[in-house]
Amino acid sequence: MGRDKALLPWPPAAAAQTASNETFLSAAIRSLSQAADFVLVVVGKNEAALAPIVYANGASLVVNPDPDRGQFSSLQMGLHEVLNHGRDAAIITLVDRPPAASATVQSLREAFEVADQYIWVVVPEFTGKHGHPYLIGREMIEAFLRVPATSTARDIEHAHQEHIQYVRVEDPFVSMNVNTPEDYAALQAPGRIVDC
Repeated sequence: MGRDKALLPWPPAAAAQTASNETFLSAAIRSLSQAADFVLVVVGKNEAALAPIVYANGASLVVNPDPDRGQFSSLQMGLHEVLNHGRDAAIITLVDRPPAASATVQSLREAFEVADQYIWVVVPEFTGKHGHPYLIGREMIEAFLRVPATSTARDIEHAHQEHIQYVRVEDPFVSMNVNTPEDYAALQAPGRIVDC
């Protein structure tokens, strides 16, 4: 992308529009806040740039002192903090995608709350593609924390496939990554933005 995706304006402004004061990060915090007791944001070398947004939006900051170990090490740091707060479940998302609609997050939480006890993970599905945010319970948290920081969440989830429930949602953002300026520009297309 050439710049920190967390700081991308949300929604992206078309040429004739005024840019938003919202960012991917602030919109994600807002989206998750309605369905979670608290929001944790794991940061690395970008702490100074992100801390004002995190705190201004009522979230807490967790610093990964060695982000070069990879994305999964940041996930593990966040999950340790979830357990330190006395919680047995977490909603997980990435900052390289548009925020899910609040209604999507709430429907995932509701599905998780009524799921059978053998369900450890609830994952959104849009047109056959799986995405974020997803909810995990204590069993999956522990599975994530037992493996090396060089692991991937996808590999751990696939190893426990029988404990995953997929929930169909009408939210294209759950499966959309924004990795390039072209991906971001495509979000400006008419009809692409939904209310968060």
